[in-house]
Amino acid sequence: MIRVGIAGIGFMGWIHYLAYGRCDDTEVAAICSRSQKKLDGDWRDIQGNFGPPGEQIGTSALAAYPQLDDLLADDTVDLVDLCLPPHLHADAAVAALDHGKHVFCEKPMALTTDACQRMVAAARANDRQLFIGHVLPMFPEYARALRWIDDGTYGSVRGGSFKRVISDPLWLADFYDPQRVGGPLIDLHVHDAHLIRLLFGMPTEVVSHGRMRDTVVEYCHTLFRFDDPQLVVHAASGIIPQHGRPFTHGFEVHTTGGRGHEFDAAATRRHREDPQRIRRPPGEQLIDAAQRNAHTRHALYVLVEGVFIGALALVYCHFSAPFRSA
Repeated sequence: MIRVGIAGIGFMGWIHYLAYGRCDDTEVAAICSRSQKKLDGDWRDIQGNFGPPGEQIGTSALAAYPQLDDLLADDTVDLVDLCLPPHLHADAAVAALDHGKHVFCEKPMALTTDACQRMVAAARANDRQLFIGHVLPMFPEYARALRWIDDGTYGSVRGGSFKRVISDPLWLADFYDPQRVGGPLIDLHVHDAHLIRLLFGMPTEVVSHGRMRDTVVEYCHTLFRFDDPQLVVHAASGIIPQHGRPFTHGFEVHTTGGRGHEFDAAATRRHREDPQRIRRPPGEQLIDAAQRNAHTRHALYVLVEGVFIGALALVYCHFSAPFRSA
């Protein structure tokens, strides 16, 4: 049984807590928060752009620490799950690794390349596992695209387009602070940049054009260039100032076999009359309306319903494998 200590009880801390409740080989043993209210189990003021609101939870069986150092000193904790603001990730991860803990860190990994490299170096030096919570490869629709490309089912990959758009996250006071959160480029665009790296390899050049909110990118389009000039890859991500707009994400991948894979997570909201909005290659059955609705609801709330469990399962599996920095 892997005993987990969650550091940071906000929206992602709540979502991770729910996911651990579905794991057979992992249990939450401790929590860490500066808020005595949250240490006492009152998480009802937690909110986010998907998933259920926070609830009152029982904490009598949990060790509750107001300081990270206290959590790290707990020898019964095997894995520290960092759900802290991004500017705290690097220092907290290095400290946990130096205390002999494995670390599961929410994305973004950190706000600078140097900070990320410090985290990797600490994991190697302490022979501990460091896992960053990039979840797209575990979404079923993205996992399928990865599998098709890896095994060449529909020929060679030729490119694709990706999107990730939300309304203004007014509940996050520091969202546009470049020294604390980093804004949409760091919080949203990083998802698709990570997936693009897995699908197409390392870009040789990245060109972005976007509009700014003070010193932070609010919305942008990015063109990824590769050694292969036939790869055409584009991503769009950011904030649209439309309050109440649903979180939307999607992608389209192109292959030489004349077949592709398209997924639109907002299909049930915008195209309820079109059962082909989520497309499959010729020869595969199209999703009917009922299947499509269920599929899209799963995609929108998949972190709550189990994708993070897949991420946590990977962390568990990596405990018995050599450390890999990729």
